[in-house]
Amino acid sequence: MHLDGARFFNALAETEEKAIDFGKYFDTISICLSKGLGAPIGSILLYKKEFEAKARRMRKAFGGGMRQVGFLAAAGIYALDHHINRLREDHKRAKKLGDALKNVSWVKSVMPVDTNIVIFEVAAPHSPEKILAKFSESNLKALSFSATEIRLVTHLDFTDAMLDKCIEIIFKIKF
Repeated sequence: MHLDGARFFNALAETEEKAIDFGKYFDTISICLSKGLGAPIGSILLYKKEFEAKARRMRKAFGGGMRQVGFLAAAGIYALDHHINRLREDHKRAKKLGDALKNVSWVKSVMPVDTNIVIFEVAAPHSPEKILAKFSESNLKALSFSATEIRLVTHLDFTDAMLDKCIEIIFKIKF
């Protein structure tokens, strides 16, 4: 069994579980070093010894055989050493953002904010495209998540000042 751990450390930061406890449940675990941890690129694959040959073959087949990437590996190591513990800051900012969105007329609902992802449903008669256009006017970046939802993500480079500005923009949007 494989665990796609793109946001593995975000989940661990929130639940306070230990990474080592998951090895007994999965044969392989992939961990993204760029999502949340701030490395420019990279991921690591953890596997049980009996899966080593297959894991290495699959990694190479999917383009994981890059050469001379030591500086990128160093960025990944730095991210693991310095950015796991700060993920809760991203979560805290996302929760404040979610709370702010609950207080504007053009938001129908906000999904529970557990990590650094905020998903909200746009109230009729508005559309995500209409809201995203308003966001864009103020250089606020977000993505349409469905026909009625928008997704925002906080991250390493999203500061408290940016959060305050974002909330200010949200409250200024009127229809």
